[in-house]
Amino acid sequence: MSSTSQPTVLVTGAGRGLGLAFARALLSAGWRVVVDARRAGHLAAALPGALVVPGDVTDPAHRDALASAVSGLGRLDLLVNNASDLGPSPLPRLADVPLAAARRVFETNLLAPLALTQTFLPLLRASHGTVVNISSDAAVEAYEGWGTYGSSKAALDQLTAVLAAEEPGLAVYSVDPGDMRTEMHQAAFPGEDISDRPEPETVVPALLRLIAARPPSGRLRAADLTETSV
Repeated sequence: MSSTSQPTVLVTGAGRGLGLAFARALLSAGWRVVVDARRAGHLAAALPGALVVPGDVTDPAHRDALASAVSGLGRLDLLVNNASDLGPSPLPRLADVPLAAARRVFETNLLAPLALTQTFLPLLRASHGTVVNISSDAAVEAYEGWGTYGSSKAALDQLTAVLAAEEPGLAVYSVDPGDMRTEMHQAAFPGEDISDRPEPETVVPALLRLIAARPPSGRLRAADLTETSV
């Protein structure tokens, strides 16, 4: 397989957790993988063969660097908007959320995915590609303390739905991965034992089934993406 015929993916927020696990699986499956992370020093060893672009998705200069890296590969088949910001920890009630922190959450969880989607639409259209936006059950359930994060993910769900309506040639998904044993989930429950949550690697097979089967665009739960459902 020539390099130009290899499917190519950009995974944001791949430093740890689900992003890292998904990027590793796609590398093993023969994809060309571009990743970014704010903390990226370990990724050359963790993802040998991936193109690592350190930085923050809220930074326009970093998004330009991602655009240059992907454009240099000549194609993009899959955009995974995984980078997320939880907000302050412990999670504050809406009455107490600092507006600067809320703004940061929306910049990361909504505006950066929109900006990256706008940037890469020409390449995604050319490949009839796929967009996967990582959402949360907090987008549809009202949990105390989760108002800022949950509303940002609810907005991301709506952005996903509208993009699917406007770009029928693409497969566009908002995916709720479920609870996972991640650094961000631990920050949501400081001091609590979250060892009963599944590792992010357990979600990856569902994501691989999703991009292989390409069901109709929409909001999906990873728990529902069984071998017989897609």
